[in-house]
Amino acid sequence: MSESGRTVSRRSLLATGGAVVSAVAATGQAAAHDDGGAAAPAPATGGDAGRARIDMHHHYVAPAWVDWADRQGLVRREELPWWARWDVDATLTLMDRAGIATAVLNPATPGRYRSTAQAREGLTIVFRALTELVAAHPGRFAFLVPLFPDDPGLSSWAIRSGLDRLGAVGASAKANQGGVYLGDPSHDRLLGELDERGAVLVTHPLDLPGGRPDVPTVPGVPNFMCDFLLDTTRAAVNMVLHGTLDRFPRLSVVLPHAGGFLPHIATRLQAFGGFLTPPVDPARVRDSLRRFHYDTAGPMSPAGTLLAAAAPDRILFGTDWPATPADVVTEVAIPALRADPALTDRHRRGINRDNALRLMPGLRAASRG
Repeated sequence: MSESGRTVSRRSLLATGGAVVSAVAATGQAAAHDDGGAAAPAPATGGDAGRARIDMHHHYVAPAWVDWADRQGLVRREELPWWARWDVDATLTLMDRAGIATAVLNPATPGRYRSTAQAREGLTIVFRALTELVAAHPGRFAFLVPLFPDDPGLSSWAIRSGLDRLGAVGASAKANQGGVYLGDPSHDRLLGELDERGAVLVTHPLDLPGGRPDVPTVPGVPNFMCDFLLDTTRAAVNMVLHGTLDRFPRLSVVLPHAGGFLPHIATRLQAFGGFLTPPVDPARVRDSLRRFHYDTAGPMSPAGTLLAAAAPDRILFGTDWPATPADVVTEVAIPALRADPALTDRHRRGINRDNALRLMPGLRAASRG
């Protein structure tokens, strides 16, 4: 298991956390706060009224894992960015403000494991924390299984532990591990195991390969602003190139941040797919774009371009909490979805809740509590 593929470095987390804070300041939003002091957003109108959202893009760093990792010397608690200090009370406050019934937690372990054995020990702590959290707050939380495509054995163990025994509703993996993007033939064993289970794989971007995570690729432009979206786009195009959705037809793949740049380059990809190696015809491009799922975390750009490439029943609500602060979620992202002229009330009902329930049937039990 390579050092680069296991987890995000402390420097990357610090850089990302600082970038998010800078972004909020740059947009002129009030400082993020989680004490519930802000007024709740106005109720949605029309067919969207009273819907209980399911958050499909929610980061989670288990406090028990931080305690363990600090003792192991994998992280220094005082160097972790604020969003890695996940707090249940602040999270429930945000969820109530945003009308979120259930959050699907995507676990992060921001340290560099020294061995597969140590990784299994750390993930065991994460799984215990997740199951205890789900039990303590019925209906509010579900969770994904973190996977490591560069360590197939560890990933197989995580799938058996999380999906088969503990009730996880899906799995998660980074768009690339050490420069190897999702869909690479080296991932076939892992994707095959997920396909056998008809599982959902949620992807997430990071810094582009080859650069230092604490140094912006473009001076003055934090990497999350552009590079993260390109990372997702590269993974999606690589899966189109390798026919991932055809070869693993029971696997569902969720692309974050509305697919990165993918919807915006859909026509370009169809027109020039013949230049890929091997060539890809326009029909496969169109089919793949309509079979991916997309979350709204970002905040998402206006939905018109995405809807030209993907059906509305493939779009899922997501916040990117706590990397995206509470005020951005409640005062920017949610109002933008509510006011988007390309979305109907029926679309919004699907995005907020129904599409996630259809994609992950296990969420029905979780959301009922």
